[in-house]
Amino acid sequence: MIDDDALTGLIVNGLPDAKVSIHDRTGTMDHFNVTVRSQAFKGKTLIEQHQLVYRALKGALADGRVHAVELTTIVAES
Repeated sequence: MIDDDALTGLIVNGLPDAKVSIHDRTGTMDHFNVTVRSQAFKGKTLIEQHQLVYRALKGALADGRVHAVELTTIVAES
């Protein structure tokens, strides 16, 4: 399990300009809908954008704190 603040912290650590919105889908604190807005996504494919976020969440996914993520990425305006 991981709380919203810790999950946001992992994402912002990997994408410092990220604006993150999180919704716990099941109430179990391990299944999330996550929306991330970042300028780092500019010029990247959707898959590349998602890879950036999943890279930031790698440890939490590996140790089971995060089980599932439904991810939406948005390119932030400069």
